[in-house]
Amino acid sequence: MDLRTADTTDRLLGEGDVPPVHEVNAGGTSPFLLTSDHYGRVLPRALGDLGIPESELVRHIGWDIGIAGVADRMAQMLDAHLIAQRYSRLVIDCNRPPGVASSIPVMSEATTIPRNEGISDGERGLRRREIFEPYHQRIDAAIDGRIRAKRPTVLVSLHSFTPVYAGVARPWHIGALYNRDTVLPKLLLKHLRSEGDLVVGNNEPYAVSDLTDYTIPVHGEARGLINTGIEIRQDLIADQSGQQQWAERLARIFTEIELELRAELLVG
Repeated sequence: MDLRTADTTDRLLGEGDVPPVHEVNAGGTSPFLLTSDHYGRVLPRALGDLGIPESELVRHIGWDIGIAGVADRMAQMLDAHLIAQRYSRLVIDCNRPPGVASSIPVMSEATTIPRNEGISDGERGLRRREIFEPYHQRIDAAIDGRIRAKRPTVLVSLHSFTPVYAGVARPWHIGALYNRDTVLPKLLLKHLRSEGDLVVGNNEPYAVSDLTDYTIPVHGEARGLINTGIEIRQDLIADQSGQQQWAERLARIFTEIELELRAELLVG
């Protein structure tokens, strides 16, 4: 089957393909709801290798290196619910509004993605319906359930960033990302800076916006949730030791932040 000319009756995911949504600790009692848009780098069997070598697929253009290990560990340490997305951002980027050029990129950094060139509206729709929408519908459903149960919800969107982008080295170890809501980012920045051994980015290396992001604007800001994005530099979490250390550090910090949010009656 050539999905480039597929109509809407065809399927993208089939036998042997994993479900797009990965969850940890769905019954967690923490007010923090963790998300990871670029958790995995799986490719649907129907798309082959997207026309690029494995050496490119494992780079930062394909996924957020190291964030899976951090996210899974944080969910357990905080007793928090994690909702993550298994497919590569090169198939469809689950933190981009559908329809923008970077949603299904034909080029990422300096790498051309041949399989994404000239695809039909039908295939774009398949990628959206079978990967993007199930992930975001699951986040919506989790938030709806928490609201019905009168459970507080604080959204934390977890990402990692490459230490060098387009030839430019990035000094930050970690960054707090935000747009309209600064409640949680301010607390997070305060705690990170007090660690004493970190170069902390304030909306660095990225800032959240309606045009470049989806999860925080749609699930956080539009629903009135306290929220923040987190970016950890990938060389710090490339192995299990780094992932464990950063998960422990962030779990400790968020435990302290939860106490402050409760003291300020921002979390019930």
